[in-house]
Amino acid sequence: MQGKRAADTVVTIAEVIRPDEANFLGKLFGGALLAKIDLCAYAASAKHSGTTCVTASFDQVDFHEPIEVGELVTLNGQVTFVGRTSMEIMVEVWTENLKHGVKRHANTARVTMVALLNGKPIEVPRLICESREEKILFLEGKLRRDTRKQLADQRATEYARIEALSDDELDVALGY
Repeated sequence: MQGKRAADTVVTIAEVIRPDEANFLGKLFGGALLAKIDLCAYAASAKHSGTTCVTASFDQVDFHEPIEVGELVTLNGQVTFVGRTSMEIMVEVWTENLKHGVKRHANTARVTMVALLNGKPIEVPRLICESREEKILFLEGKLRRDTRKQLADQRATEYARIEALSDDELDVALGY
């Protein structure tokens, strides 16, 4: 399977935040932002794979700054790592106060998407990394994937150990 350049996976989505997207503090509701991130990740992954993609996981979402109603939000998504059927997309969220022209980096997220055909995962093109930054992002994405697998195995082992504890052992572990 031929590859596609990382630079060709870039997607930019921009929109003004509306009052109906605000939380109880008048800031952009976190769930609304996650939906926007998910949409941006879908666009970048579909652009790379040429097929429908679905969200497998949000690996990391860092909320750096609150986003105000009326601000322009720009989401920049790019495929940074590919496995066999999955892709990691980094989405950076920037916000701009249109009255004052102040721009801020509000959020960074990493989303894993899986390419599907007829409801089944399919192989995706390899990612061609040309710049130093693209190569670093790819290797960091690979490390995140490998670490996730190790952590899942460790958790499964520990969950089984906890579930096997007697009621008395559970009380001791809880400090009762």
